[in-house]
Amino acid sequence: MSSVDATDPPEVTGFFELHRPGDPFVLPNAWDVGSARALVAEGFPAVGTTSLGVAAARGLPDATRAAHDAVLAVTGELLAAGLGVPLTVDLEDGFSDDPGAVADLVVGLGVAGVNLEDATDGALIDPDRHAHRIAAVKQRAPGVFVNARTDVFWVGDHDPGEAIARLRRYVDAGADGVFVPGALDEATIESLTAAVGAPLNVLASPAIPRTRLAELGVARISTGSLLYRSALGQAVAAARAVRDGAPLPAAPSYAEVQRLATGSG
Repeated sequence: MSSVDATDPPEVTGFFELHRPGDPFVLPNAWDVGSARALVAEGFPAVGTTSLGVAAARGLPDATRAAHDAVLAVTGELLAAGLGVPLTVDLEDGFSDDPGAVADLVVGLGVAGVNLEDATDGALIDPDRHAHRIAAVKQRAPGVFVNARTDVFWVGDHDPGEAIARLRRYVDAGADGVFVPGALDEATIESLTAAVGAPLNVLASPAIPRTRLAELGVARISTGSLLYRSALGQAVAAARAVRDGAPLPAAPSYAEVQRLATGSG
């Protein structure tokens, strides 16, 4: 983050319109109001949440439905903060096997987008079950961008063919975009963009820069849990520096953080 004192707010663009294959936007993932406001001040056109960050900050495991209440609380806080950019929320697997319950949850959130994954407790579920959840959400909340995630490369067998089959099923059910987290190589990304027919979201990769992801047809690049993990690492490094008498890392000032927290100045 180069500055938290940006004076010109980012231009608010419709969330659907941000998804342009071949011209990917970076979606940073926040875990509280302060981190979200800092990212908006840096000029990002939208903000997402990170389920790991939200869960871990409260001592909860990720991707087990344990963070249901925490996710709802953070979402409410972010909406109340008036970020001025679209907000999309990571809902894990929707926190329910009941498509109607998932649809009710999304309708009640009032956000621009949601991320729904096809794994629960570290195991892939039947793709038809996930497709039913997606269809129910789109029927009840057609204006919400549904990013359908497959965890084939997280907890599955890393088979691109299976990932494509699942994603096509989700797009047929109404998904607006698809998300494939994992350490994907260029050939896999290219095959996904060519075969699925919907905006592809991938995780930021140290091996493949944004310019190359654009050439491969990616529409959205998420930071996932990276920012939370980096912040945690920096916090420990700062404490270690104080203990060991090493130079202290740069950090926003107290006043800057106060302005972010309150949305003033």
